[in-house]
Amino acid sequence: MFEKVLIANRGAIACRVLRTLRELHVKGVAVYSEADAASLHILHADKAHSLGEGAAAGTYLAVDKILAIAKATGATAIHPGYGFLSENAAFAEACASADIAFIGPTPEQLRVFGLKHTARALAKQHGVPMLEGTELLDSLDAALIAGDQVGYPVMLKSTAGGGGIGMRVCRSADELSESFEAVKRLGQNNFSDAGVFIEKYIQRARHLEVQVFGDGRGEVIALGVRDCSVQRRNQKVLEETPAPNLPDGMADELCAAAIKLAKAVNYRSAGTVEFVFDSADQRFYFLEVNTRLQVEHGVTEQVWGVDLVRWMVELAAGDLPPLSVLSQGLKAEGHAIQARLYAEDPGRDFQPSPGLLTAVNFPVADGKQLRIDTWVEAGCEIPPYFDPMIAKVICWAPTREQARADLHQALGDSQLYGVETNRDYLRQILLDEPFTSGQPWTRCLEGLVYQANTFEVLSAGTQTSVQDYPGRLGYWAVGVPPSGPMDSRALRLGNLLLGNDEGAAALEITMSGPLLRFNCDAVVAVTGAVIPLTLNGETVAMNTALLVPAGTTLSLGTIGGAGARSYLCVRGGLQVPDYLGSKSTFTLGQFGGHGGRALRAGDVLHVPALTDHSVGEQLPVIAELPAMRQIRVIYGPHGAPEYFTENYIGTFFETQWEVHFNSSRTGVRLIGPKPEWVRADGGEAGLHPSNIHDNPYAIGAVDFTGDMPVILGPDGPSLGGFVCPVTVIEADLWQLGQLKAGDKVQFQPVDIKTARTLALKWNTPCRSRLAGDGALTDTASTSSPASRLLQSPVVMEIGQDDTRLVARLSGDTHLLLEIGAPELDLVLRFRAHALMQALESKHLHGVIDLTPGIRSLQVHYQPEQLPLADLLGIVAGEWDAVCAAKDLQVPSRIVHLPLSWDDPACQLAIEKYMTTVRKDAPWCPSNLEFIRRINDLPNLDEVQRTVFDASYLVMGLGDVYLGAPVATPLDPRHRLVTTKYNPARTWTAENSVGIGGAYMCVYGMEGPGGYQFVGRTLQMWNRYREVAAFDGKPWLLRFFDQIRFYPVSADELLRIRRDFPLGRFDLNIEHSQLNLADYQAFLSKEASSIAAFRDQQKGAFNAERERWIASGQAHFDSEEAAPETIEDAPLASGERSVDSHIAGNLWQVQVETGSRVAAGDVLVILESMKMEIPLLAPMAGVVREIRVQPGSAVRAGQRVVVLELD
Repeated sequence: MFEKVLIANRGAIACRVLRTLRELHVKGVAVYSEADAASLHILHADKAHSLGEGAAAGTYLAVDKILAIAKATGATAIHPGYGFLSENAAFAEACASADIAFIGPTPEQLRVFGLKHTARALAKQHGVPMLEGTELLDSLDAALIAGDQVGYPVMLKSTAGGGGIGMRVCRSADELSESFEAVKRLGQNNFSDAGVFIEKYIQRARHLEVQVFGDGRGEVIALGVRDCSVQRRNQKVLEETPAPNLPDGMADELCAAAIKLAKAVNYRSAGTVEFVFDSADQRFYFLEVNTRLQVEHGVTEQVWGVDLVRWMVELAAGDLPPLSVLSQGLKAEGHAIQARLYAEDPGRDFQPSPGLLTAVNFPVADGKQLRIDTWVEAGCEIPPYFDPMIAKVICWAPTREQARADLHQALGDSQLYGVETNRDYLRQILLDEPFTSGQPWTRCLEGLVYQANTFEVLSAGTQTSVQDYPGRLGYWAVGVPPSGPMDSRALRLGNLLLGNDEGAAALEITMSGPLLRFNCDAVVAVTGAVIPLTLNGETVAMNTALLVPAGTTLSLGTIGGAGARSYLCVRGGLQVPDYLGSKSTFTLGQFGGHGGRALRAGDVLHVPALTDHSVGEQLPVIAELPAMRQIRVIYGPHGAPEYFTENYIGTFFETQWEVHFNSSRTGVRLIGPKPEWVRADGGEAGLHPSNIHDNPYAIGAVDFTGDMPVILGPDGPSLGGFVCPVTVIEADLWQLGQLKAGDKVQFQPVDIKTARTLALKWNTPCRSRLAGDGALTDTASTSSPASRLLQSPVVMEIGQDDTRLVARLSGDTHLLLEIGAPELDLVLRFRAHALMQALESKHLHGVIDLTPGIRSLQVHYQPEQLPLADLLGIVAGEWDAVCAAKDLQVPSRIVHLPLSWDDPACQLAIEKYMTTVRKDAPWCPSNLEFIRRINDLPNLDEVQRTVFDASYLVMGLGDVYLGAPVATPLDPRHRLVTTKYNPARTWTAENSVGIGGAYMCVYGMEGPGGYQFVGRTLQMWNRYREVAAFDGKPWLLRFFDQIRFYPVSADELLRIRRDFPLGRFDLNIEHSQLNLADYQAFLSKEASSIAAFRDQQKGAFNAERERWIASGQAHFDSEEAAPETIEDAPLASGERSVDSHIAGNLWQVQVETGSRVAAGDVLVILESMKMEIPLLAPMAGVVREIRVQPGSAVRAGQRVVVLELD
């Protein structure tokens, strides 16, 4: 037997061959195009080698590359699979010349059967029934003469290749004339052979084929007849064996003819002899021979109980028993049917559908009753270069009817998302009369009308995404935000109006909406901000259940008035897979919803089949959004006099804040008076007085990032180092979704009782909201002065020093527990962890999640299920037990991570920062030099040594989303202290490693950032794949892991980053325990050395800050200039002003003065709410004036362009 075999193929067949090689204990070598880098065949192989980038010509057809890899790896045989080089005689000869066994027929057999006209000649010579036809035709004139002789209709065929390519039915001389050159060209382009010939075309033909296997010495056996008649454009769709409803004795005759033909050439290995069966005269005729393993070989294996791949390998190795022995006891049992599952869209004329598979779930296959041959899992990309087959689903049963029913069910249980597939089309075929009757023919699908429960995105709008309510709960501790609708009220009302569950997935539309074409009847409702809504061009009403008939187009325009978001709900809800328990899109994390992103033109979304056509129900009138938004808040968790002056807190509530244009789902930035702080800095936590040690946030918390307040949105971060004076109550969170740049906001404090009364009005599971009970017009109306409602956010304080616990309100559904003094002390983190574990062990009804910070723990809870007083009592009791514990210890894995020091991606981020944000920052152009200087280290080598010597203890996850660790060295002498970027970077490469304050962070995803770079490492989050290092979760690290870096080059890291999420890089993880008493003993022993280090470090830090002050670098005003308010001149007759409907920055001007524009042309593009928003010409005309320039600030309502009517 061979020791090592190379598989010169990809996809399902490569995986299939590897399965047999494993059973034979033969090592498998895979080759792959870079487009197939995520394919399972690479993971299943013992070795895998890249063939480079690009399509088949430079990869899977590159003979020299493949043979070189075989030689280099020591492979002594090559299995070609099917397609590509499997029937290439020159490749078989090249293998022989290289002393490599070709697992397949001989080169001579490949040649004689590879061309259809020579195969026909051989079949005719041996008396195999033939369709009337011709030899190769050298001209169109010869073809026309042959057409008249054979009689129309005829089939014009390329002599080379297969797969339905190069075959045209011609029903007249005119059609033959039109097709002749095209078929020659197809043959030349696909198979390097332009030869064509003609065969008689049978109107109602069945495609039958016999599986043969020969030993190359004259012995051949046949393994029954397959029926492959269900075809689309001459390509097989369903295959089955045994062929149903054949005349008595016909199967034996077919097998005998096939054996005769194969014996005539001493056929070697697996092959298939194909026949066409005329249903009218009940006769069969030779078609061609496929000198390879067929795609549909699996149905034969299931019925006959054989492994054809094993036979092929053993024959090539000289280990196959005689066929006379193998054939003894062979018997066909039961019936098998195969469906080819393709990435193609039957609703759009079967166009290929390449892209990322975000969900792959097949039913459990036992290998007998159900067999699934595939090469994909979630996270695989279907490339555009190759055959789009995803899987072959094969069902075996004792009877054909049972196999058919089982296959229909198996396909129904198969979930694939991210690309369109033919799954539902296959299920329709299985229920269609030609197949159910057992009398299919090759053109039977022409009468099948595909029914698609989908709608297509013709135009996507500005930012349209799938969201459900309440979103993705329970993962806040690892940096996964809930996402979900920003205006949950509008989405819930729309769903209730349609009779859906109130949280069903719907489309959130921001500012400008999509254009959608429905392929099925649907009932929809549009709620939220007022947006123009038309159905096939006719205006229809919002807040109403509307019927959208199949074939019609629904258009949502641009929000022109108050509000920022509208919601399109569909009866039954949108059908997208859950990710971590929710269908909501988190675009920054690239998961959830439709492909983890906003919709694009060309997307197809699925909806349930409509069973309830009732329409017309409406929501009661909803009050318009006021010019001044009153948003109710709970005071806390951080207020006066600890952080702010009492005077400023009064100012905060009196101010009419303006929404900054750079607001989004992550947070709403506000413009208003700068805060008055009661402290000069944040101590160990940072230079700015807003800085605190990282603690958990609540959605709706207003955190001061420096001097600018930001209302945390549903896509915001779970941890952060900034104080939060107020938190929006649950009942008013919906208002965040309707804020846009330029809006005015005033905060109104309320107490917990008021907040929960308002929340219950919306959370009561009833339809009273549709009965006009006043809930839809509910607005803030508390008349009490703010000062009367500002009770301390501290609701409990127990213990002292490092056993002190302070409970602070963070809104009406969150409680923030702070431990000890505001300093970096691992003892405090130990106790926070112990408290979290104690609360988790109680499985408290009403607790949604527990999120730890550096010296804090946040409890997200439902107050009606777990009243605040009860929660405080439980916390106090558990805290006493935690503090009484004498021997705290935790599991602490040591995770060894590669680090590319001063990685090019970090250098690029610094360059971008210096170009676009702040060129003279003290930390530029080298973050490493800045770290050296601020820590008083002698040279950069010492910075590097310190980082690589450190053992970083993971104290929090999700500091910058998705399991990103915030960690600090266990040994305080390894704690390099820095300040963060001010202002922050706008771009940071995924998995950059940085230091900020005393903390190290690995960025979980691409985005903004402020930590000083030291390098880059591998992925912290794995969206889709099952990789051993992640231990069944998408996040890599755990609380109290120890990170130890080791150096790799930038090129090495790129290879690791490619292989690690695919399971092809082994991470070194050691398991250990961290004992608090032992750690405290270490600190005591090294106390003097640690103190000396800190003193030196503090001196350098202060000296650096003094240098900033002296050089004027201590303060940097990064705020954008406010737009000038210029009084607009009156317009002349025939002129029209085009005004901005939103505040922002002007990005591009698309027209010039004097340009002629049509209605709908883009005039300028704004940047606002982290989106590009075009302003369109409302009419045809000539541009007379452009009032803005790129880079300038634009206010809402500002005149931008003046048009003169055409």
